[in-house]
Amino acid sequence: MDIVVTGCSRGIGFELVKQLAKVGDRRIVAISRQVASIESIKNDYPAQILPFSLDLTSPAFSESLISFVTHHQLKPEILINNAGYLVNKPFSELIASDFDATFHVNVKGPFQLIQLLLPYFAVNAHIVNIGSMGGFQGSVKFPGLSLYSASKGALAILTECLAEELKEQNLRFNCLALGSANTEMLNEAFPGYKAPVEAAEMAEFICNFAFNASSFFNGKVIPVSSSTP
Repeated sequence: MDIVVTGCSRGIGFELVKQLAKVGDRRIVAISRQVASIESIKNDYPAQILPFSLDLTSPAFSESLISFVTHHQLKPEILINNAGYLVNKPFSELIASDFDATFHVNVKGPFQLIQLLLPYFAVNAHIVNIGSMGGFQGSVKFPGLSLYSASKGALAILTECLAEELKEQNLRFNCLALGSANTEMLNEAFPGYKAPVEAAEMAEFICNFAFNASSFFNGKVIPVSSSTP
């Protein structure tokens, strides 16, 4: 089984790789700009971990990805779009490059990755987009996180659209709108706040969802939150 995960250098992404790699009959493609942390654990688990250094904003993104996929003859059954970019600034201080960087990683990155992998996905592959409660309609919103929340809202709508448009290709799409878990990104958004959920716990939930939920959910945006934030 081939599984692709983005944003693996720290936090939930790093814990996802460890969770997924506990079973031997798997290849885990761990995509991140920095892969040193993944390299340090790749021999500690039964599964084959394939660290892949890739910048989702790079002009060479497409060529590098296709080369890697064809070289390893990948046929992903699960894709978890976990990579995220956060800017914590008052709206009046945001600049165009903040917008571009946030939407490039949080929306365009998953868009490109899914599109490029379309010819390679296994039948009934499950694509799980990692959203945020900040991008969940009707949820509590917080100052300074307008771009992050808006980008995650866009990712949620993209999920709904792709589930409908690509259903004839036997692909399943869902978005998990995560609440707070103790990660470096949470501390960047809410300095000093202690979440009731650890990154490893959230990763375990995501793994179980990725493997077991595609028979029950498609095109859904599902809140996963026990606290505010």
